[in-house]
Amino acid sequence: MSGGLLVAGTTSDAGKSVVTAGICRWLVRQGVKVAPFKAQNMSLNSFVTKEGAEIGRAQAMQAQACRVEPTALMNPVLLKPGGEQSSQVVLLGKPVGELSARGYHGGRQQRLLGTVLDCLAELRGTYDAVICEGAGSPAEINLRRTDIVNMGIARNAGLPVLVVGDIDRGGVFASFFGTVALLSPEDQALVAGFLVNKFRGDVSLLEPGLDMLHGLTGRHTYGVLPFQHGLGIDEEDGLRVSLRGTVRESNTAPPVGEDVLRVAVCAIPLMSNFTDVDALAAEPGVVVRFVDRPEELADADLVVIPGTRGTVRALEWLRERGLAEALKRRVAEQRPVLGICGGFQVLGEHIEDEVESRQGHVEGLGVLPVRVRFAREKTLTRPVGEALGERVEGYEIHHGVADISGGEPFLDGIRVGHTWGTHWHGSLESDGFRRAFLREVAAAAGRRFVPAPDTSFAALREEQLDRLGDLIEQHADTDALWRLIESGAPQGLPFIPPGAPA
Repeated sequence: MSGGLLVAGTTSDAGKSVVTAGICRWLVRQGVKVAPFKAQNMSLNSFVTKEGAEIGRAQAMQAQACRVEPTALMNPVLLKPGGEQSSQVVLLGKPVGELSARGYHGGRQQRLLGTVLDCLAELRGTYDAVICEGAGSPAEINLRRTDIVNMGIARNAGLPVLVVGDIDRGGVFASFFGTVALLSPEDQALVAGFLVNKFRGDVSLLEPGLDMLHGLTGRHTYGVLPFQHGLGIDEEDGLRVSLRGTVRESNTAPPVGEDVLRVAVCAIPLMSNFTDVDALAAEPGVVVRFVDRPEELADADLVVIPGTRGTVRALEWLRERGLAEALKRRVAEQRPVLGICGGFQVLGEHIEDEVESRQGHVEGLGVLPVRVRFAREKTLTRPVGEALGERVEGYEIHHGVADISGGEPFLDGIRVGHTWGTHWHGSLESDGFRRAFLREVAAAAGRRFVPAPDTSFAALREEQLDRLGDLIEQHADTDALWRLIESGAPQGLPFIPPGAPA
């Protein structure tokens, strides 16, 4: 078997990432050697592979669903937005430049098609099946000419396409029909059918619509996945939060101690790797919220400043919002603050940036004895170390180089009183370290909070991936999916007018 499938979506955030992961976990439980693939990913939520390559965290999560080690082949092109108009282009795990959207879609993207196809071919030569994820919608007719991630990759690699629609948003039938009807005859021939995601209620009420959709398009619906809470793991296109709301669906288990612990995460611009706080939200009794106003820091036991692709912009935002002064007051009062990567950098004395913002010398918040210089070479590593008497694993993705002139060592960074700073993403996923850190925070905050002794973040992640596999196994037509992966799109699928515009 050397099969493949492209999971496309009617929109961004339709559920492509989690459906891809679910299909991967279902296949690997059937004994299939499977790998994920996404030709081009736009995300600030990234990960570092063992060989030191930067890829989207969604593909790293999908690799875990496949029970294989992630590699750069699984996400050859990663775009990291640096503002409204430009992105850093990461090719095969390494940054190769900054391009505007016009410059990228004006020619550079199409020149990457050969690289993308080579990576996919190498994976298909190694694995029994490769489950590919699209981006946005395949019916983005303004971008079809240069597309290398949706129908462009499907056409060149002969992949059948499954279109996922989020019925919770409404309009799913129109979205399915319109997606197909805006594709060329050659593209339509590869669109095998549909998968409904996030359905609430009685499926029998939906079935007449599915029958009508089949009559209109000649294409089957391969399953109706029910809405389930807590499945938004390692997404790329957006936070499953609203400001002043709790992060994701936080663990609802009662606290082990007498108190809960409240964590406020500053929702800075161009926030990267917001998944760093997922491990905190997984702890019973820890309530994690994203905030954007200084008064929301008042009752927080811990404030986290997360990573960002725009450190200088984040500093400006903190000052504009009044959060900078609130943070400095917290530090002066010895109330816990944790800065991660860009969040660590803003806590320092000053930043010299001729790379990211190109603004030169910029004053930091001045609460840690650290000076940061932005290097053109990006640091991409998977460090292992010790802190608070516990083993810690993490990963680093940054241009900033920290010159530390005081305080106590903390991972690669520094601790002064109850203010911590580090470039290490993912450190809180190390269970023993997370518990030790939360005990220190609770003591400093005067809370009678006790970390649960048996919370395993890795085990919780595996449970989530198994739930995704269960969704596919229980609610999708797996026999039909198997045929699709093994044999490609059915022959003779009808053309739906009007097709792609000239």
